[in-house]
Amino acid sequence: AMDHMVQVGRFFDATDFVEVSQAHMMADTESLGEAGVELIESLARHPEADRRVRVPMITDPRGIDFKHYRTLKQTDAMAELERRAITAFEALGILMTDTCINYQTIMPPVRGEHLAYGDTGVVSYCNSVLGAHSNFEGGPSALAAGLTGRTPRYGLHLDSNRKATKRYKVEFQPQNLSDWGALGGIVGRRTGSYWDVPVIEGIAVQPTSDDLKHMGAAMASFGSVPLFHLVGVTPEAPTLDAVCDPRTLAAEPITRRDLSDFFGDYGGKGEKVDVVVFSAPQLSIVEMRQLADLLDGQNVHKGTTLLAVTSPVVAADAERFGITGRIEAAGGLVLQGMCFYQSYAREMALANGWKRLLSNSVKLVNIIGGYGYQPSLASMEDCVRSAIAGEIV
Repeated sequence: AMDHMVQVGRFFDATDFVEVSQAHMMADTESLGEAGVELIESLARHPEADRRVRVPMITDPRGIDFKHYRTLKQTDAMAELERRAITAFEALGILMTDTCINYQTIMPPVRGEHLAYGDTGVVSYCNSVLGAHSNFEGGPSALAAGLTGRTPRYGLHLDSNRKATKRYKVEFQPQNLSDWGALGGIVGRRTGSYWDVPVIEGIAVQPTSDDLKHMGAAMASFGSVPLFHLVGVTPEAPTLDAVCDPRTLAAEPITRRDLSDFFGDYGGKGEKVDVVVFSAPQLSIVEMRQLADLLDGQNVHKGTTLLAVTSPVVAADAERFGITGRIEAAGGLVLQGMCFYQSYAREMALANGWKRLLSNSVKLVNIIGGYGYQPSLASMEDCVRSAIAGEIV
């Protein structure tokens, strides 16, 4: 693990390591494959030492919900590979949190805390909204950080790299989660670099945790952006002057037409919708309740599948509050511990005959086309209306 970290540090011209207090890694077996699972198993059973992580280490979503995987027409072989991976991770002392919203559910970091996080949405939120410090860590690097308790000091572990390099002025106010996601997608497209840091001004409404979650995840998906500043909201940007020199960094406008054009990239109105997916990022308990409220007294169309994907922690609360029962009474399916596009999405599409996918997640619609789907984007309200109608309204 140390040898791996040294090589990464040399590649990025790091002069030393920084100690980290937490690590978080991608852990779905679609990404790991047989070879990746065998590697983790070999580390876990190595005869020379009782190898365990040195700092709290948690996991991103898996690829399987063991309760419902057959309903989704995933295979027993997929589930068995998942079980092997879980056994190996647990032997290393890794906490199987299976979530990309740990900042809403477990161990949210604090400002200035150095981390080794893997999921792009997690890194974006924790850097931007909480003021912690992390780069995007690949799976082997995150695991190496967990085993050693440190990571090379480069990128966003350096204060000098956290100042704004791009400036955007928003000329509209986002109204819902898909609007916030679209804003993130627009900024991500225009920024388009891991090494650039956007600062956004002009937002007069108070965003929620879910709003910023969707914006950051979309920004990372469209532009590999791990840190953004929102003037007057995020901790490092109480004012514009705190993150840039406004005299030398001109503002680029983002207009309502830009928002409309972004949504216009995703068509499908009037077409049969095969699957409506609320995922990527996983749903908070607030989103789960909003979805249940919209579905109360309704029935999902018999030709459409509706999936609500959340973390195990939120799923337990949703069950306790009766939210899961309300969603499933309307014909939806609540999945936990997984994320749709990390769950053999192409194989599920072929097995279930899914083609047209509808979601309020900008991150998901950006990714899922690569798995053979025709994605469409809409608000949560319109997604529910479409699921009931069986076609995109």
